[in-house]
Amino acid sequence: MSDFFQFVERSPTSWHAAKELSLRFAEQDFSPLTEKEKWKLEPGQAYFLQREGALLAAFRLPKHTPTGALILASHTDSPALKIKPSPDLSNKEISQLGTEIYGGPLLHSWLDRDLAIAGQVETEQGPKLVHLNDCPLIIPQLAIHLDRSIHEKGILVHKQDHLKPVLSIKGNHTLDDLLKKQLNCKKIYAHDLFFVPTEKLGVLGLNQELIAGYRLDNLSSVYPSLQALLHSKPREHTIQMAIFWDNEEIGSLSTTGADSTFVDQLLERICLSYKLDREDFHRLKSQSLTLSSDVGHGWNPNYSEKYDPQNSPLLGHGVMLKFNASRKYASDAASTAALSKIAETHHIPLQRSANRSDIPSGSTVGSIMASTTGIATLDLGLPCWAMHSTREIIAASDLQDLTRLLTAALEDWTPYE
Repeated sequence: MSDFFQFVERSPTSWHAAKELSLRFAEQDFSPLTEKEKWKLEPGQAYFLQREGALLAAFRLPKHTPTGALILASHTDSPALKIKPSPDLSNKEISQLGTEIYGGPLLHSWLDRDLAIAGQVETEQGPKLVHLNDCPLIIPQLAIHLDRSIHEKGILVHKQDHLKPVLSIKGNHTLDDLLKKQLNCKKIYAHDLFFVPTEKLGVLGLNQELIAGYRLDNLSSVYPSLQALLHSKPREHTIQMAIFWDNEEIGSLSTTGADSTFVDQLLERICLSYKLDREDFHRLKSQSLTLSSDVGHGWNPNYSEKYDPQNSPLLGHGVMLKFNASRKYASDAASTAALSKIAETHHIPLQRSANRSDIPSGSTVGSIMASTTGIATLDLGLPCWAMHSTREIIAASDLQDLTRLLTAALEDWTPYE
């Protein structure tokens, strides 16, 4: 698990994750591309490209003319507190930074926790990545003496008033001052900055079977997808691809999110490199499959009434396949059967997941990609506790099973007859 831990620690935000992914692909002889250049792709070779520093895609071309694609999809963003564009606040010499909510974090988990600043900053020298973990901030919670009904009414966190980390308790200090000093620059034009917990990933449980930490949603899918593409064997006629999306937690409606034309553009440019026409492009998509990987709700023994008794996966019992009648998940019988046969061949355990009928499920990039590309899609992932907390929990064996499953799918999956 040490390499996974290192990957997560180097990926506090989407931009850092994309950079770490690009470094690892480059080390394994994946050639970099940019969208603005004219591509000259070679059969059997591997490539990667980034969009706006946050979205990354990597692919390996088949040895001969492609007839289909197996696409792994995951996302690199996580629920968080984002720093406002003009964040500086001061009250009785206490300097604070204003935040807004990114996605759907469990807000109380951000209180009384050491928080670093991380993200991307635009300076006169160009964009720069920052991870300021040497000067952590904190959001102090109100003492119980001043809120004695807290155990009866619960922790009520006001999004505007209660989520302002303390920068300093003396003097009027600003975020600009901090960034200029850290980056050794004279001008800050804009920033996309988040607070991230400084606590490292931990191994828990009697048999050290659990992993706990921030951003397991969804780096616990990103890392297996990375490993699967790096270590899978090349195919004769199938494109092997992994897409690492940004902005899933806020709906994917962006140029770096799954609700964009990025995948279609990418597949079309690959087809053009093989001298295929527009009809061949659409035929290829009809013979392709997307595996959308994201964490799901593992059965929590302290809240058993919140789960469907027949369709609630257990941590440590294998990869979960995710279903929903309203198609918030894209899984159907055909895509399920295709992956189940591969798992059966490789002795990889699978579980089925569906919410209680009176509790709506979440969603991820799977159904969005299915609707924008027309490619058959299956939603899967790891069972997780405390999803959207600053301390999420997964099972180490499930992480290994997901890596094995995605690798096997890249090597073994064949288009539908």
